[in-house]
Amino acid sequence: MGAFSAIEMACWDIVGKALEQPVHALIGGRVNDRLRSYTYLYPDDSQDAATFYGDPDLSAARAVEFVDMGFTALKFDPAGPYTVNDPHQPAVIDLDRSERFCKAIREAVGTRADLLFGTHGQFTASGAIRMAQRLAPYDPLWFEEPTPPEMPEEMAKVARQSVVPIAAGERLTTKYEFARVLQTGAASILQPALGRVGGIWEAKKIAALAEVHYAQMAPHLYCGPIEALANIQFAASVPNFLVLESIQTFGGFHAQLLDVPIHWEEGYVIPSDRPGLGHELNEEVARAHPYDGTRLHLEMQDEPYNYSSENRFAGG
Repeated sequence: MGAFSAIEMACWDIVGKALEQPVHALIGGRVNDRLRSYTYLYPDDSQDAATFYGDPDLSAARAVEFVDMGFTALKFDPAGPYTVNDPHQPAVIDLDRSERFCKAIREAVGTRADLLFGTHGQFTASGAIRMAQRLAPYDPLWFEEPTPPEMPEEMAKVARQSVVPIAAGERLTTKYEFARVLQTGAASILQPALGRVGGIWEAKKIAALAEVHYAQMAPHLYCGPIEALANIQFAASVPNFLVLESIQTFGGFHAQLLDVPIHWEEGYVIPSDRPGLGHELNEEVARAHPYDGTRLHLEMQDEPYNYSSENRFAGG
């Protein structure tokens, strides 16, 4: 589905350029002139990542920096690793650390920003309910993918007992899998990754299904600026859009990969009106930076979950 999605998005780009129209004009027209965006809490260049991702005070200080830049929503995932043996019950130390993160960040940013609590589908339904109870006093906007995605019926058990809204969908593909999420009541915020779900038109169908169920769309971003461009054109065209994932302000290397950087302004992305996806890939930059590693961005821990000592996860 990743390959299919890439081809589908490329076809929309070709058609838009042939017609000299932005993609959003071809899929219903622009509904949203500005797209609220959020970022992960990343360490700055001077901070050690292994230390940063386990320290609520460092994350709270970084949260203030991002809010001062204009962000009104911030995501973090301090709940420990996800493993090949999941789902598991969270350890008490991970419940405690997660609550301390929410408390520190909420106290630091006050009402200036929503908190987005990320996980990677690692908990049993009962374990996720325990986690949701810890998070609730700090009023997060969402609790992301609390259980593995294969059984939305289990995630629905969490949704029924959590006052924190459930968000899910980054690992799902096609309208059929999202239909099960909506029918079971597993999540009220859907997070299709357009580079995986089936592309732009499949995401539009999912958004229509979501609208009927009063669910909102928060496109997930996991594979760089090309998927981001598709997310932006899609989000500009849907009335039930909630928030867009950004990688900070889309600066640095991501800006260098495009002929014109994504327009980020005071917490919002401004959709491009240029034809197609609105930008051209700088192929010279891309070819000059081939990935020669062997690791994925996120990898499941292959050791069993540890209940006797600290569990750490280096961010997502």
